Amino acid sequence: MRIAFAGTPDFAAVILGALLQEARSTTERSIIAVYTQPDRPAGRGRKLTPSPVKRLAASHAIPIHQPETYRDDTVWEKLAREEPDVLVVAAYGLILPPEVLAIPRHGGINVHASLLPRWRGAAPIQRAILAGDTATGVSIMQMDEGLDTGAVARMATCPIDAKDTAGALHDRLAALGAEQLIRALSDLEASAVQPVPQDSALATYANRMTKAEGQLDWNDTAVELERKIRAFVPWPIAYTTFQGQPLRVWESTVVDTQRDEAVS
Repeated sequence: MRIAFAGTPDFAAVILGALLQEARSTTERSIIAVYTQPDRPAGRGRKLTPSPVKRLAASHAIPIHQPETYRDDTVWEKLAREEPDVLVVAAYGLILPPEVLAIPRHGGINVHASLLPRWRGAAPIQRAILAGDTATGVSIMQMDEGLDTGAVARMATCPIDAKDTAGALHDRLAALGAEQLIRALSDLEASAVQPVPQDSALATYANRMTKAEGQLDWNDTAVELERKIRAFVPWPIAYTTFQGQPLRVWESTVVDTQRDEAVS
C-alpha cells in the first residue's frame, strides 16, 4: 500500500511515526510523500520553523510538499503522479477539496481526536475538557467534502481523568489514534471496512482556541475555572491580572468550602 500523509503538529507526528515504524516491519506499506503546512515564524526571534511532521519526514528522507493552498491544480497533479493508494490525514490544518480526495484509490482517511460526531473541528481535546466530558476518544473517518463529517470506520474511547490537562490527554489520544489507524489500514487492505455514517443531529463543534479565551472570568464557578485552566495547558495558558500585572495560571484545585473566606 502506497501511503501519502498530510499533517502538521505533534499529534500528526505521532501518527506519522507509527506509520513509519509499521513500514519498516513490512514491505507491503510505504510512505511515498508527506504534505505539511509551510514553515511558520515561531519563538521570540520569529524565525521560520518547520512543523514537527516536516522534521520527522526529513529525518527519514521522505519527499515533502508544503502547499499554501489547494486551489492550484499543480498541487493535485503532483499528488496524482505519486499514485497513492490512500491519503492519511491527521491535524493537517488545510481543507482538502474533493478533487484531491478523489486521487487515491481508497480516498482519504482522517484521524480525529474525538468520538464523532461530538466535537467536530479544530480543538476537540480542549473543548471536551471545557465541557466537563468524562470520556473522549479517536475516530478514524473516511473523508468527504464536509468538516469532519465522513463515515466512521473505527472508533476507540479514552477516559478523561479529573486532573487531565489538554497536553496529557493529547498524548494519550495521539497514541490511541496511531493504534487505531494501523488497524484501519489492515481493514482497508482486507476489504473489511464497514464505515458507519455520522448522525449530524448529534454533532457539536470544537472551534479553534484563541488566546483571548484564556482570560479567567471570576464570575464563573470554581469547577468551570478549573476546567479552563486544564484545557489551556500547554497552550495558550489561562491568565488573569493580579495587582495590575498579568498572571498565567497553570494549575488549580477546587476546594469545597462553605465559608466566605479566601483559600490559599
